[in-house]
Amino acid sequence: MSFLSVSGVSKSFGGGQVLRDINIDLEQGEFLVLVGPSGCGKSTLLNIIAGLESATAGDIAIEGRVVNDVHPSKRNIAMVFQSYALYPNMSVAGNITFGLEMHKIPKPERERRLKEIADLLQIAPLLNRKPRQLSGGQRQRVAMGRALVRQPSVFLFDEPLSNLDAKLRVDMRVEIKKLYQKLGATMIYVTHDQVEALTLSTRIAVMNHGVIEQIGAPQDIYDAPANLFVATFIGSPAMNLIDATVVDAGGKLCAETTDAGGACLRLALASADKLRGHLGRRILLGVRPEALTDSRSTMAAGARIETVNNRVSLVEMTGADIFVTTSFGGRDCVARMPADRAPRPGDSVAFALNMDKAVVFDADTSERIA
Repeated sequence: MSFLSVSGVSKSFGGGQVLRDINIDLEQGEFLVLVGPSGCGKSTLLNIIAGLESATAGDIAIEGRVVNDVHPSKRNIAMVFQSYALYPNMSVAGNITFGLEMHKIPKPERERRLKEIADLLQIAPLLNRKPRQLSGGQRQRVAMGRALVRQPSVFLFDEPLSNLDAKLRVDMRVEIKKLYQKLGATMIYVTHDQVEALTLSTRIAVMNHGVIEQIGAPQDIYDAPANLFVATFIGSPAMNLIDATVVDAGGKLCAETTDAGGACLRLALASADKLRGHLGRRILLGVRPEALTDSRSTMAAGARIETVNNRVSLVEMTGADIFVTTSFGGRDCVARMPADRAPRPGDSVAFALNMDKAVVFDADTSERIA
């Protein structure tokens, strides 16, 4: 039996359906991230789990008990909001312990939990301050402390870092990860930031237009996206997609495409058995930027490496790496290379494509076929 189960959940507002038959089984101690573009339904799903919204159809069960009709305050769930939602007239200590006071928790126990949480989040010096006296990061820690002090069964986070600047987002992301590792608690986290999804989660549910496109471990989502939406949404830069046709070249299946100059190019496919039925059909070859690199790079090591001399159109410096844009199949493709190998626009470079890391999508259905 799953610790938290979402079974056949759908939600409609007026004439529009925002969630369609959502099914998730979450074990105790998992960190699930719901990721997807704005308006895909991820926050609505979180609110239904919390009890702040009702489902049009389907059930939410926690530890085997259906909680559809259970008041949010009785679900033993704590939620951290995007807006922090702190009481401006209360001190930090008052904000953290207010819920415990409402649940008639004795004062000695409230104080014990407050000290424990303040030490955990390193906010003990802030306990007598009001929210207006805190920075954005400090307010977020207080909001997290208010959730943690209740010792709930499930923690819900609704885009908690979206109001912070870029550096503080990274810092707080690390803190949330550390917190999860210390507590081993069950967490569900909503974000549109795929970097947050990959770094925080034990599992990711990628959502789009009210449905789950794919759910799985971060590495599985990254390496084997179920369709073109997942392939292009997860990863930065996004997965390269190369227009090609499956051909038989002397008994070996290849993806036939073109180089930057328009010349015919054949790349040996690794999953020949799965692609035999697609002979002569158009495909999209998916290649992550790190699987398209300088032929002299250590990242170019692999069993099936195809080396192609191709013209560079753009070079972007990022620090340790550079992103080099070239063209395959009439599409711009981004390669990740070491910074000390920086070419110049117009140069011809020996690019190495790691075909062991390439995935193949049906150009008509958008689904991954190999």
